Amino acid sequence: MKVQKSFSEKTTGTLYVVPTPIGNLEDMTYRAVRTLEEVDVIAAEDTRNTRKLVNHFEIQTSLVSYHEHNKHSKGPQLIERLEAGESIAVVSDAGMPGVSDPGADLVALAVEADVVVVVLPGANAALPALAGSGISTDQFYFCGFLPRKKKERAVQLEDLKRLSATLIFYESPHRLKEMLTHTHEILGNRKASLARELTKRYEEYVRGTLEELVEWASEEHVRGEFCVIVEGASEDEIEEEDVWWADLTIVEHVEYYMEKENMKSKAAIKQAALDRQLPKRDVYQAYHVE
Repeated sequence: MKVQKSFSEKTTGTLYVVPTPIGNLEDMTYRAVRTLEEVDVIAAEDTRNTRKLVNHFEIQTSLVSYHEHNKHSKGPQLIERLEAGESIAVVSDAGMPGVSDPGADLVALAVEADVVVVVLPGANAALPALAGSGISTDQFYFCGFLPRKKKERAVQLEDLKRLSATLIFYESPHRLKEMLTHTHEILGNRKASLARELTKRYEEYVRGTLEELVEWASEEHVRGEFCVIVEGASEDEIEEEDVWWADLTIVEHVEYYMEKENMKSKAAIKQAALDRQLPKRDVYQAYHVE
């Protein structure tokens, strides 16, 4: 166990996780600007995008690149600088670093190295999209981007099917229609909302059912990055899911998914474990022992 006291005396530099605007530059906080001015270096997902931001706020701090394709080499280098006493801010192209973003890997390295990590609050796409959706905010589950391949996406959607929490997805414009269609097929015709271009001039919400959103995405020239909000499972849906496999053994349950849903044994075991709310290893052992 590790306990971090963020602002007490420390022997290393500090890694600051700094959110940046998702569109509207007025969403940059005073604290974020000050932090970017005071750190020794800014680790940016795309230095070209971040250069525009720092120029706008007249921030003189130097930039280094840190992204998905160089994180394995750059991450340890940044940790060495932090251990030497430098302070570093990590930023993504937009929003909160670490959420669907390689910044999470740098934070994990810093925690492992006992480097202080300070996270600033700020702009984020998921929560405004949820708050403006008109769908329950009592409980929600952030799913991020679904897998591109249909079989892998189906497995993940089946995992999510019984959750009563509202679901939050990110999706790109060129995959939106396919994603909505597949989600409708597996989750049913639930209430849903699309949010695009949040905080920008052309901000738009599209609210309805998944069926209606599929039709909208088929007819519109879709542009911009999307947040997709989908209603969680109702009590009736959860009970219905519980009923169908009640008389099956674990082996029969796994074989059902393999034969009827064309799943590999690993995916079928995972889904059966989720259905039964059992550890996956227990289902694996029961299936292979029999």
